[in-house]
Formats: sequence, structure tokens, C-alpha cells
Amino acid sequence: MIRVGMGFDVHRLVEGRELWMGGIKIPYHLGLLGHSDADVVLHALCDALLGAAALRDIGFHFPDTDARYKGIDSKKLLLETMRLVAEKGYSFGNADITICAEQPKLNPHIPAMQQAIAECIGCDVDCVSLKATTTEKLGFTGRGEGIAAYATVLIEKKSL
Repeated sequence: MIRVGMGFDVHRLVEGRELWMGGIKIPYHLGLLGHSDADVVLHALCDALLGAAALRDIGFHFPDTDARYKGIDSKKLLLETMRLVAEKGYSFGNADITICAEQPKLNPHIPAMQQAIAECIGCDVDCVSLKATTTEKLGFTGRGEGIAAYATVLIEKKSL
């Protein structure tokens, strides 16, 4: 059985925070505000995986009211998400992720993000598609107020 999931996340850009996206630290004068490291890419990916497996969402499993997740590296959330998905009998197929950001320019960082995600999931880097786009200066991303990410995944349950 093949299942598809879609995830979305957004965080506000602020001063005094590091910018973590796709499991790597990106040099920039602003960072994303959140309870964890606010990695919008990994959060959207976790939501897509959880949704595909009908396991609710990232806020249900890792609530921002729980002190255990304060400042946590989102790669740990992805690892736990993968464990939950596997526990339900599913294996990862592929992911297609789009980041919406006016700044910083993300193209030079995409290969490192793909590698970090693939290592975390335990898949070939070719199974992780990652793209960056702008919103042509429209909306909150276009004004540089925040960054958004969308993720679509395919998972498969082996029939017995």
C-alpha cells in the first residue's frame, strides 16, 4: 500500500537566533523563532510523514508546551518521526520539499540540506528533492518576515 502525505510549516525571522534549515546551520543575520530550533524544512517533512501514516501532526507528538522540546535539534524530531512511521509498518519512498524565502539565498546550501536529510532518514540523497523559491516580494515571506516550507512524501507498507 502506497500513502502520500503533505506538510507545511512557517516560522518568523528574528534577530538573536541561529538559522537552521534542512538540518544544517545557514549563515544569516536572522534566525527562525520557535520552541525548538524552528527548522521549517524538517518540521514540514515531519508533518508530511506523520500525515501519510495517519499519525496526526508534529504538534501532537512534539508539543511546544513540553519543556523536553525546548531548543531541540529538529533532526531528533525527524528521527523519532521516522521511528513512528516504521513502527506502523511503513518505509520511506521519497520526499519533495519546497522552501519559500526571499533571503538568504538558499541554492548554495541545498546539497548539504539534502545530504543531512538523507542521512537522518537513512535513504539515498536522490530520494530527497529540495527546491527554493521566492514569492516575488509578496506576502510575509516576500517582505522577509518569515520562511515557509512545503513537503510531500511517499511511504509504502509492504504487504505480508
